[in-house]
Amino acid sequence: MAEYTFREVIAQAMSEEMRKDESIFLMGEEVAEYNGAYKASKGMLDEFGPKRVIDTPIAELGFTGIAVGAAMNGNRPIVEYMTFNFSLVGIDQIINNAAKIRQMSGGQWNCPIVFRGPTASAGQLGATHSQAFENWFANIPGLKVVVPSNPYDAKGLLKTAIQDNDPVIFMESEQMYGDKMEIPEEEYYLPIGKADIKREGTDVTLVSFGKIMKLALQAAEDMAKEGISVEVIDLRTVRPLDFDTVLASVKKTNRLVILEEAWPFASISSEITYMVQQKAFDYLDAPIKRITTPDAPAPYSAALFAEWFPKLEKVKEEIKKAMYVK
Repeated sequence: MAEYTFREVIAQAMSEEMRKDESIFLMGEEVAEYNGAYKASKGMLDEFGPKRVIDTPIAELGFTGIAVGAAMNGNRPIVEYMTFNFSLVGIDQIINNAAKIRQMSGGQWNCPIVFRGPTASAGQLGATHSQAFENWFANIPGLKVVVPSNPYDAKGLLKTAIQDNDPVIFMESEQMYGDKMEIPEEEYYLPIGKADIKREGTDVTLVSFGKIMKLALQAAEDMAKEGISVEVIDLRTVRPLDFDTVLASVKKTNRLVILEEAWPFASISSEITYMVQQKAFDYLDAPIKRITTPDAPAPYSAALFAEWFPKLEKVKEEIKKAMYVK
């Protein structure tokens, strides 16, 4: 196995699938001549040419609509947003067309598109560039939502997403593009809708996804030094959400903490909390705890942002509360 960065495996996944299927193409702002805003399409213009790696104007509504029409006519577009904050400009095409065309056409049209790009915060980028919309898209029937936490998962999940016949929202992170990991040389795919237990444990279940998984794993490591065994689950996809893996873990540990980089109201953690109390209430030995960002836009100030973003100490504090340990 060789070591690759997150941005490199994104380019690998797209390129591997594009070599197999000429109906697949990539479009977005700066994906071609500039090799991607985050260099996640480096070298692809040279290999596939300008008809399959297409630079677009700064017009998300327009090129999202073009992708929907192309998908309905037998192509398999990959749309890159420079950030999912900008997808809001084209969200009507995603929600009212891509997600619904199969049902509204009585199955006459599929809409195989991957909408991908970075989500959530990336430091001091201000309130309108630091938003996590996983729960928005996960709320829409017809969409699948994938949020990988590391390069290995990202490559396998993206390859699966590109082959899917339904629209897939594939959410990355600006702060993960430089992360490195050993990646198998042989081809592999990972299933959409299957969570991964990143760390086995017996005392409390900690569920998370995306780049904040690093915080979850560090908290589990620190808690082990204090004699608390934390089982860490990486959801990997939030639509469909693998409730079975979460429920099986809760039935073993009898405690649940959820860590999410999003606003608290109507979040992914809210849905998990409901499902666990509905299907595993009798197994709980403590109230479910969750850690999210505050219910406020992300501040620009470095000092305020540090207070706004979930902290390692807060995660450990909530784990201890679930264990009734001071």
